[in-house]
Amino acid sequence: MNFTMADSFLFKNNRQAQIVLNDLHKAAKTDGIKVLKALGVGIFKKIEPHHVKSAYLPISKEQGQWMYDIIVKNQYKHIVEFGTSFGISTIYLALAAEQTGGKVVTTEIVSEKCDQAVINFEKAGLENYIELRQGDALESLKNWNQSVDFLLLDGWKDLYLPVFRLLENNFHPNTTIFVDNTNFKGVKHFLKVIQQSSKYQIESIQLDKGNSAIITIKN
Repeated sequence: MNFTMADSFLFKNNRQAQIVLNDLHKAAKTDGIKVLKALGVGIFKKIEPHHVKSAYLPISKEQGQWMYDIIVKNQYKHIVEFGTSFGISTIYLALAAEQTGGKVVTTEIVSEKCDQAVINFEKAGLENYIELRQGDALESLKNWNQSVDFLLLDGWKDLYLPVFRLLENNFHPNTTIFVDNTNFKGVKHFLKVIQQSSKYQIESIQLDKGNSAIITIKN
């Protein structure tokens, strides 16, 4: 997957990030085999994050551009990500933070992914806009004391709801929550619970992956 001139707004101040993302998106094309192996494990026991420690499980280029746009448009500064993986989505978020003067706090439980993500952030020249918290997100984010302008939910699907609840008191009227993998069973349950609340509205987004939604606060 190569970026074209049409994508130049993303990289006008950072060509390093363009190169890194090209390489990472290309590497992620091998995910199919890795995920199939994990599904084989799932026949006998519950799949855990370490079973996909070598899989990128990334957002798409179009999703990354969409998030970049909304963060810059709204001048969001406090950006939280659940599910770093190897850092593809984090780099898109950090490119936006670079424009708004904000910062991305991102969480990942698999140590091998954390190690490589740090390298990728440094290669992209974005390490000053990213704080990576290793470990269980319910622990690493439990003392969060700032507002949440933008939240990306793209980690372990059964934890979407607990992470959402953990940060919920830090949302404000202009907060945007981006939900990936809405076709997964655990995410469907999460969205069903949120839909029952009078506080939020859910909107499906028609992007290339076709399985994204945003949650916003009703006025």
